[in-house]
Amino acid sequence: MIINQDEKFHKTITSIEGNYQVQDVFNTFIALYPEDWKQLKINYSKFNRSKQFGKTIPLPKPEVSLKKTIHAWLLKNKKTSK
Repeated sequence: MIINQDEKFHKTITSIEGNYQVQDVFNTFIALYPEDWKQLKINYSKFNRSKQFGKTIPLPKPEVSLKKTIHAWLLKNKKTSK
């Protein structure tokens, strides 16, 4: 979970010049907010360590999770900006 996600994604988008893809936003977000990225990775590793042996709970890796979140945010804001 990213605190102030909308604000951070908006600042990330405005710092990118020209057209952008999800990967561009992802890379820029990591560069601008390394502490948030670090926290996502820490939470993922804590969750993986807390699972019981033999129990599988699907949890996407931090990279996949953040890219999905960015993609959803871009789609949501694309619709609201029209």
